[in-house]
Amino acid sequence: MLLEIKDLHAEIEGKEILRGINLSIGEGEVHAIMGPNGSGKSTLSAVLAGHKAYRVTSGEVWFKGQNLLEMAPEERSRAGLFLSFQYPIEIPGVSMVNFMRAAVNEHRKYKQLPALTAGEFLKLMREKKEIVQLDSNLTNRSVNEGFSGGEKKRNEIFQMAMLEPSLSILDETDSGLDIDALRIVSEGVNKLKRPDNSTIVITHYQRLLDYIVPDVVHVLYKGRIVRTAGRELVAELEEKGYDWIKQEVGE
Repeated sequence: MLLEIKDLHAEIEGKEILRGINLSIGEGEVHAIMGPNGSGKSTLSAVLAGHKAYRVTSGEVWFKGQNLLEMAPEERSRAGLFLSFQYPIEIPGVSMVNFMRAAVNEHRKYKQLPALTAGEFLKLMREKKEIVQLDSNLTNRSVNEGFSGGEKKRNEIFQMAMLEPSLSILDETDSGLDIDALRIVSEGVNKLKRPDNSTIVITHYQRLLDYIVPDVVHVLYKGRIVRTAGRELVAELEEKGYDWIKQEVGE
């Protein structure tokens, strides 16, 4: 099993958000996590990435056989965990080229591989930029500085392509995207799918899952996964909305 979450509880500033998450993800799988605002979707992604604002109060998370909760955020990244942020930040003064070269070579060092030369790295960048149709002018700027919302999301998938993670968590990647940008970003994700990697897609809406087709769909509500099914669950949520979940859980 690539990722195994057992009875995970987490809080922020004393408020419990995750109230017993159980989730198993195998290699080559795409899992969608859906749910209303405030259900804990982004909290789950932040906890898995190691965000210090969140405190795990109980439970276990195992990633590739390692205790994820004992790993620092940078160790989780080097081990193959990638988080695409809902709101990617700008990093003025740090060029995309230098940022990505440092990240890629840190990952290679962890895998006991030699660092890429400048020429090798630029060749790799050219190949990966094509996946999400990222303009060369953007990679010559500082990280995300002056990027539109769609460009920032493309840049996230470009970074994912460069790092080749084992598990990618896409936290509302469709937020703020027009239909063309959504298609390009989704096609990039699909092109990066391999038998040995997996993806968690966190979203409110069906439209993203029309492009990135999930194997398993989970409904997260008030910090718990209350329903798990196949892709047919997406159409049911689109038809009924989230109000019916209250009846499902007896509220």
